[in-house]
Amino acid sequence: MTAKDGWRKESLGESLSDVTRIQVDYTKPPWKRFLSFLGPGALVAVGYMDPGNWATSIAGGSAYGYTLLSMVLISSLMAIYLQALSARLGIATGRDLAQACRDHFSKPAAMALWISAEIAIIATDLAEVIGTAIALNLLFGLPLIIGVCLTVADVLLILLLQNKGFRYVEALVITLIATIAVAFLFEMIFSRPELAPMLGGLVPSKKLLDPAVLYIGIGILGATVMPHNLYLHSAIVNTRGYARTPEGKREAIKFSTIDSTLALTFAFFINASILILAAAAFNVAGRTDIAEIQDAYKLLSPLLGATAASVLFAVALLASGQNSTLTGTLTGQIVMEGFVNIRLKPWIRRLVTRLIAIIPTVIVVLIYGEKGTGQLLILSQVVLSLQLSFAVVPLMMFSTDKTKMGEFVITPFWKWLGWAITALIIGLNAFLLIQTFFGS
Repeated sequence: MTAKDGWRKESLGESLSDVTRIQVDYTKPPWKRFLSFLGPGALVAVGYMDPGNWATSIAGGSAYGYTLLSMVLISSLMAIYLQALSARLGIATGRDLAQACRDHFSKPAAMALWISAEIAIIATDLAEVIGTAIALNLLFGLPLIIGVCLTVADVLLILLLQNKGFRYVEALVITLIATIAVAFLFEMIFSRPELAPMLGGLVPSKKLLDPAVLYIGIGILGATVMPHNLYLHSAIVNTRGYARTPEGKREAIKFSTIDSTLALTFAFFINASILILAAAAFNVAGRTDIAEIQDAYKLLSPLLGATAASVLFAVALLASGQNSTLTGTLTGQIVMEGFVNIRLKPWIRRLVTRLIAIIPTVIVVLIYGEKGTGQLLILSQVVLSLQLSFAVVPLMMFSTDKTKMGEFVITPFWKWLGWAITALIIGLNAFLLIQTFFGS
């Protein structure tokens, strides 16, 4: 890329330069080439299953039944669209979203966006720390404080996997997703949700405008359409060694879009099942006060009459926390290198991010105990939602700019749809802030 193509600098370096590229063999038929592009979608889909999502879905399902299923569906459709745009940007321009922002915006504006991205990563890491600590407490009886401190050890796992190759990272993520899926399949069998109310919950209702419902709803939006995923996806699609020609890029965009759409559609069912489980197990039984993961764990087996229900729940939570850890590490590296061109060793970057997340968690656990962790989880997801606009607006700006995207610029229909989604996200967040600070 040159200045005449809409970018000020020809290149800002390669994202994740320390990761070995997966080469695409063009002697093979298209369906076999497609297999080379499978994987990044799974890493993106992890955002649907992080522990913060559990907190919002459990609180929403317990208090309001299936009402917020429509928010899960809307969020999922938004995610499918925005992740496709993110992949398109990375492949068409050869740079990730963070690099694109650094090239396009003034230095102060780019720094502000970088800070916003770092806040989103810290909020995500906060959810991972709490979720993993809670899972260790539920499964092995470890005190929350000890569990929180043990989460620092995942730095070693990240280092080991990245050194072996990117396919190992993707393989572990897919294995953990499968673990969560199997666990919730059994949970659905145990809870026996009613089909008609469940399908009715997929249709938006006026109840969503209630401030209390909206607060949880926007938390679900923040837990699903996660801002750090947009930075992540735009970089990891370029871990594939596809031909950097118009034809090669066109095929890479198509295969990457199919990959992420399939992964996110699959993740929608897992994501929705968390809320369905809470609605079927707690709301139906009149327990509309369940907002803590620990309370959900204790009540699942007695209410559902299945001893394994609580254990499967905790195993899935542990898998969820570890899965999110993997993608959080990669995103932190992408954002720091892309915005400010600071290249730290992955273990140093991971340790810094994790320690920043651990400090407020330890304080909350010491002061408020278990009850405080649930509220902190929901707050982290609302923070993510508020940060989302600062990632979506630049993504839309670049995706609709023909000078930057060339022949891969999105068509008018997708352009207006994208801006409508952006306006909805900004509007919902504005409404939330007004209700939070000025509502009665």
